[in-house]
Amino acid sequence: MRVLTFNVQNLRLRRPGGQDRLDGARDFDETEKAEDLGRVLDFADRRLTAQVLAQADADVCALQEVFDAPSLDYFHDHLLRATGVELWPWRACLPGNDGAGRDVAVMARRPFAATSYARLRPRDLGLSQVPGVSVDRVIFCRDCLQVEMGALTLFTVHFKAPWPDRTAAWHRRRLEALAVKRLIERRFSEPGAALWLVLGDLNDPLADPERAVAPLIEGFGVDLTARMAPGERWTWWHEDGVRGCPDAMVASPALAARWPDAVPRALRAGMGRDAGGQAARLEDVGDHRPHASDHAALVLDLPGI
Repeated sequence: MRVLTFNVQNLRLRRPGGQDRLDGARDFDETEKAEDLGRVLDFADRRLTAQVLAQADADVCALQEVFDAPSLDYFHDHLLRATGVELWPWRACLPGNDGAGRDVAVMARRPFAATSYARLRPRDLGLSQVPGVSVDRVIFCRDCLQVEMGALTLFTVHFKAPWPDRTAAWHRRRLEALAVKRLIERRFSEPGAALWLVLGDLNDPLADPERAVAPLIEGFGVDLTARMAPGERWTWWHEDGVRGCPDAMVASPALAARWPDAVPRALRAGMGRDAGGQAARLEDVGDHRPHASDHAALVLDLPGI
């Protein structure tokens, strides 16, 4: 099985004037305001997003920043289908907590059962005493989507970004990490012996003195991105020159031991050329835009499952 995680940067279907149109891979403060230019770049972005997914050819895709199920279905049925790649008949994108609609989603080539935990509150998991936690606020900034797929269980997440208040965001991510850990412990009587994988954008700066996601990766799960060569361990770039690896694959000890040579690969072919690096880009990628996303996709091969 090949597994992928990819933050596709604000994939949303709109219908201005009754015409279907996907937003491009851009944040809400982008400066391209000219309607004609924006329309061209948006479509070019999403063709590149589809090409990256076609190039990855993963059996299951965990996606972040998908607005809703209709947006995912439209993207799948039009742009992904046009690439000629084998499609993903089973899909899920359930309503999350991001008011802007940046939900998590899963596409797969085999059946699965999905459970959303968007409505969980700290008291539901016995986490009401975590410092900096509001007991009346939902835990997940977006969602934690649990996917049961045969012998493998996936937890797809997109944690709180470290802004605008870096300290408050750290506490929110710590709560999210504790909650995912608790959900895994609740799902498996022996979490270390089960086959599970946490996929998604943890939004956790590696440079923090103490990582907010430490409960997931210190004595519990195995951060598979740590297997990547140091110079290859980056999946995101900002125009101010900062690189990072917010995208993650955290495996159970049993999964990490069963596939000791499984190393995530960052697919940067759809990133803007201004992100740098040695990876060849898809033909239509521009200096900044068009691009598939401001993130790279991460892929992982798990033979025999």
